[in-house]
Amino acid sequence: MVRESHSSPRSVSDAAAQLGEVAYLTVTAVNNIGAFLQWGQPKDVLLPFSEQHFRPDPGKRVLVMLYSDDQGRPVASMRLDRFLTDDAWALEKGDEVSVVAADRTDLGMKVVVNHRYWGLIYQDDITQPLRRGQSLKGYVKQRRDDGRVDISLLPPGAARLDVVGDKVLKALRESGGYLPLGDKSEAHEIKARLGVSKSAYKQAIGRLYKQQLITLEPDAIRLVPGVLTE
Repeated sequence: MVRESHSSPRSVSDAAAQLGEVAYLTVTAVNNIGAFLQWGQPKDVLLPFSEQHFRPDPGKRVLVMLYSDDQGRPVASMRLDRFLTDDAWALEKGDEVSVVAADRTDLGMKVVVNHRYWGLIYQDDITQPLRRGQSLKGYVKQRRDDGRVDISLLPPGAARLDVVGDKVLKALRESGGYLPLGDKSEAHEIKARLGVSKSAYKQAIGRLYKQQLITLEPDAIRLVPGVLTE
């Protein structure tokens, strides 16, 4: 069910929402049948009371699945477990996937994968700040025997090292060509500065060294003269 929208301009998440997708949408109004949400259409979509985990207030945002009800009308639901499964049978290690951040857990961030499955990004694989409802690209790190998937924000193989290498070069240029992180640096220092593991960092700087872009020191790296301005 829908109602005419008279609210302010939509956010990126609101504008991107489509039926069959999970989206983080803004509540525009609440009445005796439920809440209404912006979703990038002329009419707002209904989030019925029966599909709510809690009563959202206008102006707040909620993570919902958009679907068609028995009468073919667009409806929103906060009850994501009705639509998502832990068994990501169609995915393989290395697959590129769409990811929507859902909830923090003791292990990391629970995410929606391809709007069909639940997945997890372990804390060690979180390479950037994540917020609920954020949409981004990810990769299947592994699919376990029970069908559940672990997600990485970095691509597999050499492409992963290229991404990390780009982060390192960007950090070097921003810091004047010197970065106090080397082979002897602590893993938490590397994670805090670049958002990547020590292993990924060491592999990436090894590639940059072979490409003659940086020089190595025990506790630091430096850009080769001339690279700074490229």
